[in-house]
Amino acid sequence: MGPGDDCAVIGHPRASLWRLLKTDALIEGIHFTPTEVPRRIGRKALSRAVSDFAAMSGIPEHALITIAAPPSTEFNRLKNIYAGLQEVATRFNITIVGGETARSPGPLFINVSLSGSVERSRCILRSGGRPGDLLYVTGRLGGSISGHHLDFIPRLTEARWLTNHFKLHAMMDLSDGLGADLPRLAAASGCHFTLDPLLLPKNPRCSTDQALTDGEDYELLFALHPKIAPQLETAWKEHFPQVRLSHIGSLTNPKIPATHQKISPGYDHFCQP
Repeated sequence: MGPGDDCAVIGHPRASLWRLLKTDALIEGIHFTPTEVPRRIGRKALSRAVSDFAAMSGIPEHALITIAAPPSTEFNRLKNIYAGLQEVATRFNITIVGGETARSPGPLFINVSLSGSVERSRCILRSGGRPGDLLYVTGRLGGSISGHHLDFIPRLTEARWLTNHFKLHAMMDLSDGLGADLPRLAAASGCHFTLDPLLLPKNPRCSTDQALTDGEDYELLFALHPKIAPQLETAWKEHFPQVRLSHIGSLTNPKIPATHQKISPGYDHFCQP
């Protein structure tokens, strides 16, 4: 399975273990400012790729890091970016096995290639949702520019717990905002959706529009059968009391005309000023 999910999946259809591959870029002026603390930049660079592994319930294992920097870049800045990368690698038992460092006219550019694995029975795609499934999100949404987009912790532990105890039908991480990512999950699953704005778990002082469009929340969005929802909610509170879990809507039959309200789209790299 190639483009279209959070990671590429490689393996025989009947194999018990599949390989996951992910590559992700971080660009100065787009994903971080030139004056940002280098360690935070490094943490974000690897955490973004780990978040995509979480979206598919995968286990990240090995990383390759490519950095292209202008000649004026101070050595200590690069050293501290790598310190941030290593901090995340240590937390999630990832080995940084190599990469490339090159000169660039600018801006500073970091690319992370991440490989790992997932049990076939626990690999969750965007395309498995079914009409009637309930939609849930972890954490809170909106306002990531205040610092969350640099300091978030990928929901890898939560994703692995979910797939170990419950049958999820579809899942992805929220990187471009719920307004962009929810329609993607629904479309991949061949469904329409309903969304109740009053149920959105917003960060303090964030509007509904911000919760939909700010992006870089790096929370999980997933779909599952309504019969197991009560058990999931109870178990979640016991295992992750500090992480909110919110039912926000449902997937609906694509043969029935869509009744969901128009929602604001999230971030699009090629539609921004």
